[in-house]
Amino acid sequence: MAIEGPLRELGIHDVFQLLDLSRKTGVLRVVSELRDNEGVVAFHAGRIAYASIRSNPHPIGEMLLKANKIAESDLNAARTRQTEHGDRRRIGEILIDMGAVTARDVEQYVRRQAEAVVFELMSWREGHFRFEESNPSEFPENPSVAVSTESVLMEAARRIDEWSRIADRVPSLSAIPDFADVADGHHAGQLDLLPSEWEVLTLIDGQRDLRRIALELARSDFDVAKVVYGLVSTGVVALRAPDRRSRAVEFTADEDAERQAAARALVLQGLASVRGGRLEDALRVWKQYLEAYPADKDAPAVRDGLSAAERLQRATEVLRGE
Repeated sequence: MAIEGPLRELGIHDVFQLLDLSRKTGVLRVVSELRDNEGVVAFHAGRIAYASIRSNPHPIGEMLLKANKIAESDLNAARTRQTEHGDRRRIGEILIDMGAVTARDVEQYVRRQAEAVVFELMSWREGHFRFEESNPSEFPENPSVAVSTESVLMEAARRIDEWSRIADRVPSLSAIPDFADVADGHHAGQLDLLPSEWEVLTLIDGQRDLRRIALELARSDFDVAKVVYGLVSTGVVALRAPDRRSRAVEFTADEDAERQAAARALVLQGLASVRGGRLEDALRVWKQYLEAYPADKDAPAVRDGLSAAERLQRATEVLRGE
């Protein structure tokens, strides 16, 4: 059975929750013509078994290799099994079978991969999704390395919330970093950077945007954006919008999508706090949301929710005799 529709009617967060709660097994494809991008997420009994996105695929094998979890010979051998021996399993499963890596390590990087993909998909406000259900007994993914959909959604929401705090300096992944003018020697002898920061610096050439740097480093867009935020804040790097007009339009569209995603993340964070009985957290988050996004489409409902939460908090204090 297929489930499909436009994202403007059912947001990607709601799609993921639906597949999680109904414990679906199959493959979800999300396509955005505006962004010329496609995301693919495989589910096994509601859990995420695999995720990729065309713009920044982050293959599991390359992630494990870069993290020194496997040797290049291990990865080549696993790829040979796929191409020459017709092994339909994914690289991570083959590497586990070979004894090159543990299931726990693969699960860790499946989670990282899924978080990066879901973080990107949650910013999409246009596009189309289609979920094709499969028989669990015939599904090729290994459920032992599937990860919790709920935890991935929560991490993506946290990232979007954090993105809203760095957006003043890093407004878009289409931004191009370049070295700031430090001719005055102000920073001379004062750079004390982490290895992750040096990695990013080596790819800054005034031509690559943040997405391209993340792709070449096999790291998530979010991680690279955080590193660049620190470099911009210390005056080492400056950002500019793409030169070509078409890219400048994309830059503006990305900014708007990221603001909407950040707003939605705060709404969801407040709801999660209410469900968990953490009223003070819900009040804090929703006040932050209303201050930052007073004209957002969810603002009226959040104001009502905030009023109800405040009344409940006062009633609880009275009952406690506070």
